[in-house]
Amino acid sequence: MLVNELTDGAEIDQVLLVRACERRARRDGGDYLRLQMGDRTGSVVAMVWDDLLETERLAPAGTPVHVSGRYTVHPRFGPQINLRRLSEAVPGSFEPDDLVDGPPRSAEQMEADLRELIDTVREPHLAVLLEHVFGERSELWADYRVAPAAKYYHQAYRHGLLEHCLSVAQAVSAISATFPGVDRDVAVTGALLHDIGKLEAYASVADGVFDLTDLGKLHGEIPLGYYRIRRAIEDIEGFPRQLAWAVLHIILSHHGSLEHGSPVVPCTREATLVHMIDNLGGKLGSFDRIEKELAPGSRWSSFDKGVGSSAYFGEREQEQPPSEAAREAA
Repeated sequence: MLVNELTDGAEIDQVLLVRACERRARRDGGDYLRLQMGDRTGSVVAMVWDDLLETERLAPAGTPVHVSGRYTVHPRFGPQINLRRLSEAVPGSFEPDDLVDGPPRSAEQMEADLRELIDTVREPHLAVLLEHVFGERSELWADYRVAPAAKYYHQAYRHGLLEHCLSVAQAVSAISATFPGVDRDVAVTGALLHDIGKLEAYASVADGVFDLTDLGKLHGEIPLGYYRIRRAIEDIEGFPRQLAWAVLHIILSHHGSLEHGSPVVPCTREATLVHMIDNLGGKLGSFDRIEKELAPGSRWSSFDKGVGSSAYFGEREQEQPPSEAAREAA
């Protein structure tokens, strides 16, 4: 069964992917392990009180493990697994694609859409900058194409950064013509580059599992992105100073406020537009994640920090299993 199909009291005897394995202190002075495990539809926690060293060896983050136990919904602590046994996952006993989330569109389609959008940027210096980052031979592009957009809340999977930044840039491009005074080329460039710091701030622990790097924790993704693009701009001969300021300001201010991690707040039309659309994209990405995790037949989620409330989806069409003919054709 998928995680979002589990109900209170259900017996579990299947493979799940370990997303986190954290050692924590007990009140009596000892330690315990908090495991977060899941599949492409969601995750659930389990506590380990004994044999901690063996469990840490067996279940580091990114490892598929065979889980035996009971799924329960605690009135205070929420869904969890009462473990009976953890063991190594036998190759061939599970489908890897069932454990790892991904974007609804193929990376190839998103790349084609990205290059079509970049071709519409007419300002020559911005076009050179975008070629430096997104050119097919660029090392930056190779990393950008596969990076996640976040550790958890939205598009926290392979190709997530490409999906998020492309959708933000496409929306910025469409809206730019609606409001007078917006420099579309600057806004689109800033939208495509605003999260570039995540290339250094996040790293893949294993397929489908990501975490902050030491540099991400020490410096943060906004300063990392600012310095990367500033260095690239300084290598482009004759790049106008005011144009550089405009693009770099978008990167620095895209979180929108000091308390959310931006060293400055948006002070231009273009930066304000990118911040607003970026925030919208993150929120809607959280709705996508929540809907995947929602149990069949449910209309409301529990409270979610990503959207700041419970999420409502109304009457949803249930996914139908493939027919026998479709399975044979596949």
